[in-house]
Amino acid sequence: MKHAGRDALDALEPLLVELRPLPGLTERRRGVFYRGAVAFLHFHEDPAGLFADLKEGNGFMRYQASGAADRKKVVAAVRRALDAVARPKGGRRR
Repeated sequence: MKHAGRDALDALEPLLVELRPLPGLTERRRGVFYRGAVAFLHFHEDPAGLFADLKEGNGFMRYQASGAADRKKVVAAVRRALDAVARPKGGRRR
C-alpha cells in the first residue's frame, strides 16, 4: 500500500480541511500530520480505496477513508486520539 499521491490527496481535501485546524496537529507535508515531533496521521491509497493511518498508543491503526461516512469516523478517531494524548492516565493534562 503506497502513501497517498496528489490525486488521492485531492480526493481527501475536504477531510484535510477539517483536520488542519485541530489543536496540536501540524501538517508538515500535505496529508502528513504530526503532533509535536511525532508522526501522528498520514494517508495511503491502494485498489481497495483510501486509508488513514492514525497513531494510537505505540502503533498506527488503519481507518478506511474512502467515503463521507468513513471520513467522519476518521475525524472522530483523530479527536479521540488527540484527547487521549492530552489526558494521560490519571486525568491530568500534559
